Amino acid sequence: MRIHITGNAGSGKSTFAKNIGGILGVQVYGLDSIAWKEGWKKTPLHERKSLEEELAAKPQWIIEGVSSIARQAADITIFLDFPRNVCYLRCVKRNWRYLFSSRPDLPDNCPEIKIIPTLVKIIWQFPYMAKPVIINEMDAHNKELITISSNSEMSQFISKLRHNNALKLPIKI
Repeated sequence: MRIHITGNAGSGKSTFAKNIGGILGVQVYGLDSIAWKEGWKKTPLHERKSLEEELAAKPQWIIEGVSSIARQAADITIFLDFPRNVCYLRCVKRNWRYLFSSRPDLPDNCPEIKIIPTLVKIIWQFPYMAKPVIINEMDAHNKELITISSNSEMSQFISKLRHNNALKLPIKI
């Protein structure tokens, strides 16, 4: 089983992926450690693509992040489509602890304070920049897409998954 979890910054991708990975016993990979190098330097595109392809070639995984490569390789994509205000609030809560240090899933010297303006821009632009690309790509390739837009939908999905303990797709919310 290969599951891709995507969505805006602060939508809950990492936490949701860890929950699902724990239930299914599947390794979770985050793309933040691929997208960024020490000091918030972007990984060169050719290197990032190669690393994402290497992950996607594995027989079983949960990959969380925004990646066309992961979407194409996934058996199913779960799109966390939360409103921007929720994403902003979650980023503040998450980033507060790491304001002057790197989160555990990031390279060294990536304190959140250095990326706040970029993060604000990413969250604001996501609904009209990244979201249409994700949806159009999924439609064009007839790929299964589950959209979760609220905490209650997320809880329902996790609850159904726990009761099945095997991802019998699609799980409807």
